[in-house]
Amino acid sequence: RRDEEKMATEPKIIATIPRSATEQLQIAINEYKGKCYLDLRIFYTTDDGMNWLPTKKGVTVSPDNLELLKDAVEEAMKELMTVEEEA
Repeated sequence: RRDEEKMATEPKIIATIPRSATEQLQIAINEYKGKCYLDLRIFYTTDDGMNWLPTKKGVTVSPDNLELLKDAVEEAMKELMTVEEEA
């Protein structure tokens, strides 16, 4: 049991959004100092996608702010869909 506690927990990847052949946005649940966060981070590859490595480009969102993020994304979707319909 102690060995399990010492090991860092692996992030739980929720979604992966391709940005280019060598970059992707990974959305994951991650743990830092015993607390869980939503982590949105750009990852890169140098070996045709065999391994993906994190960059410093990203943001973590605490569970307290998830509702705000959800509302913002929903508002952005409404705005963008209106723009698409007008085009």
